Amino acid sequence: MKIAMLGAGNAGCAVSADLTLHGHEVTLIKTSHAMHEENFDFLLQNDGKMTLNEFGDIKTTNIHKISRDVSLISEAEIVIIYIQTNFHEQLIERIAPYLKDDQILLINPGYLSTAYVLKHIPDKKLIVAEAESSFIDGRIMEPGYFRVGFRNVRNPIGIYPSARKAEAIEKLDKLGERFVYLDSVVEAALHNPNVIVHTVGSVMSIPRIEKSKGEFCMYHEAYTRDNPATWRILEALDSEKMDVLEKLGFARIPYVEACKYRNSLDESIDAKEVFLAYAEMDTRAKGPTKVDSRYISEDVPQGLVMLEALGKALDVKTPIASGLIDIAGAALGRDLRAEGRTPEGLGVENIRKILADCRK
Repeated sequence: MKIAMLGAGNAGCAVSADLTLHGHEVTLIKTSHAMHEENFDFLLQNDGKMTLNEFGDIKTTNIHKISRDVSLISEAEIVIIYIQTNFHEQLIERIAPYLKDDQILLINPGYLSTAYVLKHIPDKKLIVAEAESSFIDGRIMEPGYFRVGFRNVRNPIGIYPSARKAEAIEKLDKLGERFVYLDSVVEAALHNPNVIVHTVGSVMSIPRIEKSKGEFCMYHEAYTRDNPATWRILEALDSEKMDVLEKLGFARIPYVEACKYRNSLDESIDAKEVFLAYAEMDTRAKGPTKVDSRYISEDVPQGLVMLEALGKALDVKTPIASGLIDIAGAALGRDLRAEGRTPEGLGVENIRKILADCRK
């Protein structure tokens, strides 16, 4: 299949290489000059050569095309957005002229960006898919070389509109990325693990992040077996998320159960144990290395602000989410609510359309 990948960061490059290894024709498109320029230049100069090291299993491939030209998405059957969620709306508006009827737009992670598609591309018959989390976790260690830290055993995604779900499944299953299908993109948005794990682990570790000067590893330090207080904060935030999900008509699925579903095929293992084992892996990358990193500057405004705003609209209290937003905003010295996702910014009518669609 012809696939266009928008975003040439860690995940975009890794998944582009992975899809190429699956036999697909991938065009990798860099959408900004903000990060990973050295790696992108290497790919341009070396015919898209990318190596994946997955726990010693080393595979090298050549991504079909490397470019900065977003208009190339018009040639693809599936267009994948793999950039920081802070920039989803701007990118969706930018690519709108080049998208065509019947293309699949897969957004990873989604954070309810389907609403932005409805807002900026109302006149095209697109299928939108939202993923909970990245299919492959890891880091570019040097130009053209990616070390895989983890690969999900299942990748839950939601489809909009629901009437085209069967059509979407037929095409998406050809990608070979272990998809399982949710009832709605809303579930994918709120089960993004980063809204729970990144925010609590990083906001509550701000002094340690500053003191360590690049040596902090959130998973190894914030989420150890002897940190029960941090875990209680996580569970309190997770309860607020489930309150919102329940009020919207979805099941109360705890973070650890959603994590287990993505990460393990062994039904006998305790769900929290699956997460702790994931956190303890020696392939966990260091990070966040500074307070103003995506763990806070992305997942607080795009995740927690959205959760808080939905809570207010539904008359669901979210004091933990609100407290974390206040602390993070004070630490960064800016108004993260003003930067964040709200029903007004996403479009109240767009959210209503998405909710009505999943109840058909």
